[in-house]
Amino acid sequence: MHALIATWFGVGHLRPAPGTWASAVTLLIGYGLHRIGHFPLVALATLVAIAAGFWAVRGYTAEMPDKDRSEIVIDEVAGQMIALCATSGGFWFAGLPADVFPWPGLVVPFLLFRLFDIWKPWIIGRADRRADAAGVMLDDLLAGLFAAVASIAAAGLSHGLM
Repeated sequence: MHALIATWFGVGHLRPAPGTWASAVTLLIGYGLHRIGHFPLVALATLVAIAAGFWAVRGYTAEMPDKDRSEIVIDEVAGQMIALCATSGGFWFAGLPADVFPWPGLVVPFLLFRLFDIWKPWIIGRADRRADAAGVMLDDLLAGLFAAVASIAAAGLSHGLM
């Protein structure tokens, strides 16, 4: 079960760029969750992905010297879900129906999350340099948080709110 969750049911074995594949699959799942249950379901799924990620990564890498293996992508799933929460939450708090989710609301958090996950500025890079299972998760959670904040700022600029 650890391996299944850590690799996000095998998505982590897709090449090239398993993290990008996992983010793309998560984008589709997040969109579906938004349509079904709006922001509360997306937020709940995000919390589940985070908890499952810490559990699975710790168990999967327990006997491995290299904790941050490329097939582990549950961290990307959790981080991408955090980034999507910004858009889903924005639509929910604005009172928009669940079937409204314009494409920039999907593409911008995806691109920003991938940018921060690959670039790893500031504390994201520090978390990535940890040599433990928690570090595997933390850098992507922080990248997701950065992407969420940047998505909110981009939406504010785009809609003339800032």
